[in-house]
Amino acid sequence: MTSCTDKCLAEAVDLIYWLIAFYRNINSLISILQTYLHPNAMLNPKLPISYGRQDINEADIQAVVNTLKADYLTGGPRIGEFEKKFADYIGAPYAVACSSGTAALHLCTLALGVKKGDKVITTPNTFVASANCVLYQGGEIDLVDIDPATKLMDLNALEKKLASSPKGTYQGIIPVDFAGHPIKMDQVRALADQHGCWVIEDSCHAPGGYYTDANGQVQQCGNGHFADLAIFSFHPVKHIATGEGGMVTTSRKELYDKMIQLRSHGITRDRSLLQEDHGGWYYEMQSLGYNYRLSDIAASLGISQLEREAQRVARRREIAATYDLELKDLPIDLPQNIEGHAYHLYVIETEKRDELYSYLRSQQIYPQIHYIPIHYQPYYKKLGWRKGDLSHAEAYYDRCLSIPLFPTLESDQLAYVVEKIRTFLLKN
Repeated sequence: MTSCTDKCLAEAVDLIYWLIAFYRNINSLISILQTYLHPNAMLNPKLPISYGRQDINEADIQAVVNTLKADYLTGGPRIGEFEKKFADYIGAPYAVACSSGTAALHLCTLALGVKKGDKVITTPNTFVASANCVLYQGGEIDLVDIDPATKLMDLNALEKKLASSPKGTYQGIIPVDFAGHPIKMDQVRALADQHGCWVIEDSCHAPGGYYTDANGQVQQCGNGHFADLAIFSFHPVKHIATGEGGMVTTSRKELYDKMIQLRSHGITRDRSLLQEDHGGWYYEMQSLGYNYRLSDIAASLGISQLEREAQRVARRREIAATYDLELKDLPIDLPQNIEGHAYHLYVIETEKRDELYSYLRSQQIYPQIHYIPIHYQPYYKKLGWRKGDLSHAEAYYDRCLSIPLFPTLESDQLAYVVEKIRTFLLKN
């Protein structure tokens, strides 16, 4: 009996070990199958992935090379060609190319005659250049808080500020099409007209964006129908890249003429404008301008980029639609999905913004924050602004995160970004 019992026990122990080994093998097999059957299992994305990136192809390179081989590197025919094609794309009568979006803003305040003591309203949720352009001319900036839903200037708050101030307090308004979300420029124009203000539309994020006005008419961002002037940037992460560059669009011929002169030291060679004429070589500096010219090299790149801009905006919208679908069940706020959004940025909001930011960077995904409120900047604090002045912009800043969005973002890169965001938020 003893030997039989020992033998049975030994066999039972062997069976237990076999079952344990079998269980482990089965679990390993299941894990392997789950890994390879997962929709993102075969992802091998190119890393790192930035929040934005320029799109340069062989046609762009060849366009630049052709200009390098031509007679003019600056001051040549490519400038006018770029201006004409960009104006047509936006639907504006006139366009003035310049060296940056900041230069475009400064040209606007110069042409509008902003001077010491003038007060201008803009939004805190923008890059500092939107406000600085007024300070360059000795003017003063006031800020109107954002609408928590759109992240754009709150037009109700704007109306209250204007209505509660004596007429003539403010000379101008600079609304911003933040992230590519078009602001209702017909409403801005109506308020501006009531209170005697000019309007500069900062459309740096929104070429190709549009909205439907109160009369049912589709309005392209920056087309000059409601704004006196509109500006665009051609920084590498923007829709169109020229290295550095900018554009002003307008329907006002007199402002166009001023800016053409102001972008080149205030100098003209136009014989019909000269006060004297010493000969074919003669030019006159008739106003105090700057060297804000764009080169033909940059313009040739812009012309090439513009040829496929409509397709790239469509791709931006496709990527945004994917994020909308794949992230909608997570404990985060997604941007408003509206017709005509140009999607320069796709900004999510979460209470765990800082932790998610760090986690994504650890996975070689590089998001960004747009924007640090203007009144948080030390320079603006010296002007009297303080934390607590603009509660909606401040609450948004604490939660916002711009995740990768650019036309050449590949499908496996997009899936990888989605997977990492989901992994973090579902585990934390």
